[in-house]
Amino acid sequence: MAKALDGVRILDFTHVQSGPTCTQLLAWFGADVIKVERAGAGDITREQLRDIPDVDSLYFTMLNHNKRSVTIDTKNPEGKQVLEALIQKCDVLVENFAPGALDRMGFTWERIQELNPRMIVASVKGFGPGPYEDCKVYENVAQCAGGAASTTGFDDGPPVVTGAQIGDSGTGLHLALGIVTALYQRTHSGRGQRVLAAMQDGVLNLCRVKLRDQQRLDRTGVMKEYPQYPNGKFGEAVPRSGNASGGGQPGWILKCKGWETDPNAYIYFITQAPVWAKICNVIGKEEWATDPDYATASARLPRLKDIFAEIERWTMTKTKFEAMQILNKYDIPCGPILSMKEIAEEPSLRKTGTIVEVDHPMRGKYLTVGNPIKLSDSPTEVKRSPLLGEHTDEVMAELGYSPEQISALRTAGAI
Repeated sequence: MAKALDGVRILDFTHVQSGPTCTQLLAWFGADVIKVERAGAGDITREQLRDIPDVDSLYFTMLNHNKRSVTIDTKNPEGKQVLEALIQKCDVLVENFAPGALDRMGFTWERIQELNPRMIVASVKGFGPGPYEDCKVYENVAQCAGGAASTTGFDDGPPVVTGAQIGDSGTGLHLALGIVTALYQRTHSGRGQRVLAAMQDGVLNLCRVKLRDQQRLDRTGVMKEYPQYPNGKFGEAVPRSGNASGGGQPGWILKCKGWETDPNAYIYFITQAPVWAKICNVIGKEEWATDPDYATASARLPRLKDIFAEIERWTMTKTKFEAMQILNKYDIPCGPILSMKEIAEEPSLRKTGTIVEVDHPMRGKYLTVGNPIKLSDSPTEVKRSPLLGEHTDEVMAELGYSPEQISALRTAGAI
């Protein structure tokens, strides 16, 4: 079966996480992703956080599936010519270099347009135009600058970054959408364009409900669904809200049986208004369904701390999975706190391709996250990451170089 992006060729100048997340997603959808790396070194993550000596790390392998690797010395004049040939043949160039790096290599937007006016140049940067646009940014910096850290954690503690890589991988996902959109526009404009995804912007997009709350706070001075209400104090900025849901349906993380020894024996429980009576029946507080102090959502807001304490007395008598089974019978929204070990061993995630086992020639078998987006007419086959420079000769031949020319370029150190 044909893939959604069959025929699209991506020149991948990305490294570490944000860019490779983007290009891996495009590769899963069928694009031919040619990863350009430095000879002898390659993407720095090949050697970062290694668990097996002299073998590509999981950090690298889990972000570079379905790609081809070529090694080119872009400072070598002949290597630069090879790169120009690739630009002429490819549809998209993706990079997450430090600001200005591509220009310093001699590949300004104007030069790329001369070589290929249909080329789409897609970039991840830390910040968009403004006072910080020349600053380098990493995952946690993006979370802080994008508003996530200031609103995460508990009110009596410091800002907290999340384990979800919303700065790197989140921005890579945003960039992939921008690339596909630019490719579609090219079908009727005939022109390439620049695509920018700034990490600060990507994080803020994922934090939009907190910007919503900032405006509510400015107007009313209080937000009743936050745990600071009614006894805490609100300042000028959106506070950290602990495990509150941040929406119209209050939620909290509650202990389950075994919490004393299992750090993940918890469940997220939402007191959704339409099923309030069912919640009361399940936890043995039937009288709350009609009690004026508890019967309506507005009446419950000042009492949420006590309500969740009572619900927790019930959840502590059940494992998180037992609680899930009971609560789902009554359509009561909830979710278990799943550890990475539990997720890795979950059969249903293997069946859907969300967790995939891949075989690597040097590492052996390992688990990775598969394509989170499923297309019925473009199923994803997750292939192993490439060895450094594994496809250099193959790609050079596709560009029209003869074996003798390839050998000469290698002798010259261009490839």
